Amino acid sequence: MTRYPRDMHGYGPTPPQANWPGGAHVAVQFVLNYEEGGENNILHGDAASEAFLVDVVGAAPWPDRRHWNVESMYEYGARAGFWRLHRLFTEAALPVTVYGVATALMRAPAQLAAMQDAGWEIASHGYKWVEHKDMAPNTEREQIAEAIRLHTIATGERPKGWYTGRCSLNTVDLVSEAGGFAYVSDTYDDDLPYWRVHQGKPQLIIPYTLSANDMRFVTASGFDNGEEYFQFLKDSFDVLYAEGQAGSPKMMSIGLHCRLVGQPGRYQGLKKFVDYIKGFEKVWVPTRLAIAEHWASEHPYVAPEVIPSQLDKPDFVARYGSIFEHSPWIAERAWEGELAPVNDTAIGLQFALRTQFRLATPEERLAVLRAHPDLAGKLAAAKRLTAASTEEQASAGLDALTDDERTRFTTLNTAYVEKFGFPFIIAVRDNTKASILAAFETRINNSAEAEFATACAQVERIAMLRLKALLP
Repeated sequence: MTRYPRDMHGYGPTPPQANWPGGAHVAVQFVLNYEEGGENNILHGDAASEAFLVDVVGAAPWPDRRHWNVESMYEYGARAGFWRLHRLFTEAALPVTVYGVATALMRAPAQLAAMQDAGWEIASHGYKWVEHKDMAPNTEREQIAEAIRLHTIATGERPKGWYTGRCSLNTVDLVSEAGGFAYVSDTYDDDLPYWRVHQGKPQLIIPYTLSANDMRFVTASGFDNGEEYFQFLKDSFDVLYAEGQAGSPKMMSIGLHCRLVGQPGRYQGLKKFVDYIKGFEKVWVPTRLAIAEHWASEHPYVAPEVIPSQLDKPDFVARYGSIFEHSPWIAERAWEGELAPVNDTAIGLQFALRTQFRLATPEERLAVLRAHPDLAGKLAAAKRLTAASTEEQASAGLDALTDDERTRFTTLNTAYVEKFGFPFIIAVRDNTKASILAAFETRINNSAEAEFATACAQVERIAMLRLKALLP
């Protein structure tokens, strides 16, 4: 038994209708990361200087030493960059979500007051702007609690949103356990919010971005100048706006930093984008909290009736052991193999079961074929078919044959079994009585090898149709 925890399916090909306010085609959300004063610094009790997201070429942490150039770049963000961005968004009357590092907010009284006066949402960006990947869960849990405490002291209220950024494998679980958050944003895996369940409790996730993030001004293969940044934002917006016009609205996140896009040459690209989207109707520019409240109202969490990948073996086999006719061993092997969230839909579970069928020996697959009943045969007449087979044969009218039709089916069944050694198998829900007879008369002329392959493919198709009646 192997359970793969990552969800590679998400909403699949049919995402939910976002229903953004005003029928907006896209929700454009600006995030300002306020980290200045919360970064690594021996003044803050850290072991080394900061080296992340700065304009120092080849920056590296300096153990037990302050890095004057890096410190001054962070200070630029607080002293100059913040105010340039504050003017942009307040003059444009656009709401902003601030990801505020708790210790940085405690060192920014004027900036914090300006955020609050502008009515910006201030979400938590953790206790300190440091790496969490090697942090022990208990330590990170304590830092989450301290971040909440300091944030509440600084802003006057508990944060309702969370984004660590330099997170660990445990971050989303630990924040979900802490509770009280309208959303968590430590993921980059979708264009829409979604519910994630941890320890039986649903937590709304609003994915964030690193692609439309100004951090790429100081990372390899990033933006060289503001014009490149504007073009990337414009292209992203245009694609998402067109998808929204076509009936599938999405969300666009834009991540900003005071010390990065707050620089004049970079700032101009952001300003051009702000001016650009003003020329469009049906664009919603909310805070992340507004998105969370909208999603919780429009798409409240509804627990699924069954999650196949989370079932124990007896329940799994009881539910899906008959998908391949009278062959529960296929479900047993599927349960013992790798199951994941991708297998919780009809397509995904059929893939898991089908894989075991294809991995089986020719003799085992032949036994599956032989487990199927004749079409309109003696078992059907004696009402001894499985419930699924009974419904399937009835769907094509095979339970209401004329005497001539029954004679024709009996003749074909006998000849087919004598030639191939297993019953004629076809996904009757895809067919009519006439098309079944036509296929019967054609396929009986196949070679044994070709017909074995055709019958196996039909068994897999039947499994898909049966699962579609049970799962999304």
